[in-house]
Amino acid sequence: MRTHHTSSIVLAAGLWMLASAGTGAVATEDKPPVGKEYKLVWSDEFTGEELDPGKWDYRQLGPRRDAVNVKETVTLDGKGHLILTTRRSGDQVQTAMIGTQDLFETTFGYFECRVKLQEQVGHWSAFWLQTPTMGQHIGDPARAGTEIDIFEYLRREGDLVHHNLHWDGYGEHHKHAGTDVRVPGLGQGWNTFGLLWTHTEYVFTINGQETWRTTRGVSQRDQYIILSLEVGKWAGDIADATLPDHLYVDYVRVYQKAPATPAKPDAQGRARLTNRRETAWRARQETREEDVRTANLSLPRLRDGDSPEAD
Repeated sequence: MRTHHTSSIVLAAGLWMLASAGTGAVATEDKPPVGKEYKLVWSDEFTGEELDPGKWDYRQLGPRRDAVNVKETVTLDGKGHLILTTRRSGDQVQTAMIGTQDLFETTFGYFECRVKLQEQVGHWSAFWLQTPTMGQHIGDPARAGTEIDIFEYLRREGDLVHHNLHWDGYGEHHKHAGTDVRVPGLGQGWNTFGLLWTHTEYVFTINGQETWRTTRGVSQRDQYIILSLEVGKWAGDIADATLPDHLYVDYVRVYQKAPATPAKPDAQGRARLTNRRETAWRARQETREEDVRTANLSLPRLRDGDSPEAD
């Protein structure tokens, strides 16, 4: 989650009046936010009492950046929400990160989550996709994959949100593309963040509105989902934060294009198909009959008294 900023977009408040009114442009499972050809293939609605180990795993437990990742900062409230928490515990600042690595990894589709963002400085929230082969196959992000930051949010920046891409590792070959988007009212209520990832491009959305489209660093390999809070100077001084502070997640959903199915012929189409099959059958029968006649004509005629076995 290394971030650089290349451009900034300010979205007109009129586009966001409905989306930022606390509803977050909620999509239902049976009505995907993309085309009808997309179907829900994976989701977590967080309806249980604890994190589903069949869908998520705790990531990088132990020290990370300026905090410590622990399991206890990942909870469900029993009301359909996942809660990631940054808190103080003695001399430690503890925070949260979960992911679907080895549990759910996929290529292409529409990825969406609905969240209520954190309120304090010193840490940032993110919904992102990561590749298990980051830094391999330098110069070939299609093969190696790309870190895709669907959103990164820092409270100290108010209504600004970041979209970022990173590929070719995090060292001397590192490549980056990204943009910043200012969304009026972003820090209030619920917001929906989405990514449409195709063979040729990424399309980022916030509350149903397109915010960035790019063809750079397009991955062609399976990647996994991460939800995280991270503590670092980029987000400000955590000492200035009133903790605990939380990222609430309503759901995470993944949609993909359904495999194409051949259209069934109508009554006329079925009749034409039947006629074609009958015509082909007759042609095969006529060919067989002609072959038999030809074979009979080529056989030598036997004279009376000749044996078919005689030389």
